[in-house]
Amino acid sequence: MARDRAISRQLRSRIAHLAARLMVVDGIDALSLAKRKAARQVGATQARSLPSNEEVEAALEIYLQLYRAEEHAERVAHLRACALRLMGTLARFNPKLSGPVLEGNAGRYSNVDLHLFTDSPKTVEFFMLDQGFDYKQRHRKIYRGAEPATIVAFLVCTKDADFNISVFDYNDLRLGLRSTSNGRAFRHAGPESVAAMLNQAGKASQSD
Repeated sequence: MARDRAISRQLRSRIAHLAARLMVVDGIDALSLAKRKAARQVGATQARSLPSNEEVEAALEIYLQLYRAEEHAERVAHLRACALRLMGTLARFNPKLSGPVLEGNAGRYSNVDLHLFTDSPKTVEFFMLDQGFDYKQRHRKIYRGAEPATIVAFLVCTKDADFNISVFDYNDLRLGLRSTSNGRAFRHAGPESVAAMLNQAGKASQSD
């Protein structure tokens, strides 16, 4: 039994590191897709062999630090700066940065995840139309605690970056929002926090 658990841990670790490489090299942005593709490559067919999102994120951070450290730092700073500019434009909707750009493990082809919180989600689309945004509307499934819900989302394309923008109710700010029922709650950073991260990164690069 102990040997089986050890083999299972080794397999999960192998899949996690392969998934991380696929995300960086092949530009796969979705953790679930990267995990499934990595599992197929090693011949793993059982769901319990799949690593958690947190395991893949940890492997991704290691991979980026080992092989793409300088390029990665520049890319993350660029995407955070792009996020901050758009957050300024969308200030009336309480924008928060989330996802890989916030966590610092964004790959070369990662989109920027912004979460908006408003009492009138439809107003967001009217605003985008008025501002001439290049966007596509879609829907995504999220969890408010243990309860599933469907929300409006937008893919917004700019010359500097592409954004996944999810629109939540204003009251959702107080809830533990998740992308899956058993996943980790979203982390968020407002404009001031993002600006502070950019400032800190700038000081660190000057000291180097």
